Amino acid sequence: MSEKDIIMQTELETPVESTAEEVVEEITEPVQEEKVVEPLTDWSKIDEMERQLELSKVTIRKKSRIGMRFRRIFGNTVGQVILTVLSILWVVPLFYLIVQSFRKEPGAWSPTFFPQEWTLDNYKRLFTETEFPRWYGNTLLIAVCSCLITTLFVLAVAYAFSRVKFKARKPIMNVMLILGMFPGFMSMTAVYFLLKILLPDNYQSHLSLIIVYSAGAAMSYYVAKGFFDTVPKSLDEAARIDGASRFRTFFKVILPLSKSIIIYTILISFVAPWCDYIFVSYIMAGVPDIGMYTVSLGMYKWLEREMIQQYFTTFCAAAVIVATPITILFMFLQKYYVQGVTGGAVKG
Repeated sequence: MSEKDIIMQTELETPVESTAEEVVEEITEPVQEEKVVEPLTDWSKIDEMERQLELSKVTIRKKSRIGMRFRRIFGNTVGQVILTVLSILWVVPLFYLIVQSFRKEPGAWSPTFFPQEWTLDNYKRLFTETEFPRWYGNTLLIAVCSCLITTLFVLAVAYAFSRVKFKARKPIMNVMLILGMFPGFMSMTAVYFLLKILLPDNYQSHLSLIIVYSAGAAMSYYVAKGFFDTVPKSLDEAARIDGASRFRTFFKVILPLSKSIIIYTILISFVAPWCDYIFVSYIMAGVPDIGMYTVSLGMYKWLEREMIQQYFTTFCAAAVIVATPITILFMFLQKYYVQGVTGGAVKG
């Protein structure tokens, strides 16, 4: 073997021997054992931690309940204070009006809130020395007639829009709804001249007022229509199968089930002419016979500069008498009024 071959063999054998030694050393090295976490066996500490956690939950619940209770009490208190203030602002003028109707001292101004002398002479004078009884009767006649016609119109139109499907139904409903948003006094001039054309010899009369209050009543159909939409249509279908016409179905089947909306419509229809002053003052202006006035127009005359000092306490007595029937109606029919409003407040 040559020297060259011996050198090459030495170079080849040397790394093999070193590699084998390193492998043996790695194999013979002691294996490090992994640290094993022993489980916690102190049960007293675990119980203490659970107890603290439970106490913290209870504390959080108590704080949340206290916060909710405080917010509820604070909100109720603020609401009651606001309602009390508003009630005082509403009740004090009414109470002053009632008190002044029993005042014996003449004149429109009094240095004290309560009368120095109490009397019923203002009520006696109201029915013996003024035209108030005639005004009251005129207003009652106009209000009752307008109420009957308006109620019939509103309920009939609402039922027709609720049940009858025709081509121009939606456009007509939209037009009537938009027109009903405008205040009625915007049409005073047109109404006045129409009355002069239709009733040339009697346009300043109670009949004219009844026509004015009843003619545009159908535009207030939407609340009644919403109520009729809640009445099952199966009732109409059953009545039609039995041979009833739409007219008979409306009066014999639907109306007996619509007591609340009928009372609501009657109240609204009665209050409007009973309290109206704008149309009365425009249509009845210049009437020579003051006995043709309604209570609103006649009582307003007492507040003019020439008459207020003489008739102010009488005006207060008349205001109490005029407000009495409306108050009684709303007190006894409030339940039906609310039912009519809520029953008609649905999407039609």
